[in-house]
Amino acid sequence: MDNIILDKNVSFAKVYQSLNVTATLKEHFEDFIVEENLSVDFSGEGEHCWIYVKKSGCNTDWVAQQLAFFCGVKKMAVSYAGLKDRNAITSQWFSVQLPGKPTPDWTKFEMDFSSNEVKSEVESQTEKVQVLKSFRHNKKLQRGALKSNSFKIKLRGLSDTQDKTFELLAQRCEEIAKIGIANYFGEQRFGRNSNNLDQAAKLFRNPRFKLSKHKRGLYLSAARSWMFNHILSERIKRDIWNKRVAGDVFMLDGKSACFKDDGDDQIAQRLFANEIHPTAILWGEGDVMVTADAAELESQVIDQFPVFRDGLISARLQAQRRACRLKVENMGNYRENDDFVVSFTLTSGSYATMVLAEIFSDLVVQSQPTIR
Repeated sequence: MDNIILDKNVSFAKVYQSLNVTATLKEHFEDFIVEENLSVDFSGEGEHCWIYVKKSGCNTDWVAQQLAFFCGVKKMAVSYAGLKDRNAITSQWFSVQLPGKPTPDWTKFEMDFSSNEVKSEVESQTEKVQVLKSFRHNKKLQRGALKSNSFKIKLRGLSDTQDKTFELLAQRCEEIAKIGIANYFGEQRFGRNSNNLDQAAKLFRNPRFKLSKHKRGLYLSAARSWMFNHILSERIKRDIWNKRVAGDVFMLDGKSACFKDDGDDQIAQRLFANEIHPTAILWGEGDVMVTADAAELESQVIDQFPVFRDGLISARLQAQRRACRLKVENMGNYRENDDFVVSFTLTSGSYATMVLAEIFSDLVVQSQPTIR
């Protein structure tokens, strides 16, 4: 298979015109707050203990290791719905399978944690973990089981702090709340310096390349997410990212169910009302679903990445669809001195950084936030 050359510095098209305002993100841990929203009726009994954990300065997988160590179980007995940022204050759910065991005293976990007795390996010097609540349940927490994530983000160091600038930022938030944003995959999907794309190419050139199941999935997802972003960018350039194209496939808002364009006159109205969204392919084998103009557009983009195209087919990854438009719920904003605070809720699998990218022309992301 030929070597692959990617322009990893590509700038994907944006929906909104730039306001030419830059800002700094994650100067402090409390500048980026995330809370998972789950819809579960707990049974109150069962071998699984679900806990809602507030953390900062450490990643999700590391916390799972500490929970396993504290409970005296293997790490595979600990589950979580999704990964949360290390450089933020995040609240997320975990479940621990404890057959025949009582619910642990989580206050001891916090005490031991703060005294370094629990930790099997130090993550950083700034990690904090607190158990907010716990429930017994008869099922474990499944990956991707989230309903949504709520964000509260403070942007500092704005390049322009005139009153008019804050008015424009607030207006942009109102536009986003009404229209939505492009449902791009964020940079974190592709790894540091987009290394996951390089690893995907390496895997496709040598299918026997030994990888853990987790890393293999990570690299395959990065490859087709990259192609999805290019398809979506092309639709934005053609001003059809949120409009109907012949042969399109649509997705119900907040759902994974798709349906083909059947010529219904109500489709345009439902698109305008954000009830449904056009989709683009997450490449793999199987039915691509689109036809006509939509299929031609997707094929033109996919064919620009033959290594990824053929490699994903060889990997037997099944094709899926993803909405091109993301509806942003509970959008709010306010000025705090010379800082700008924005809050919103996104469905699981979407990226807060993509919302910020439509508000600010550029963001300086601090790699080592401080504690205040």
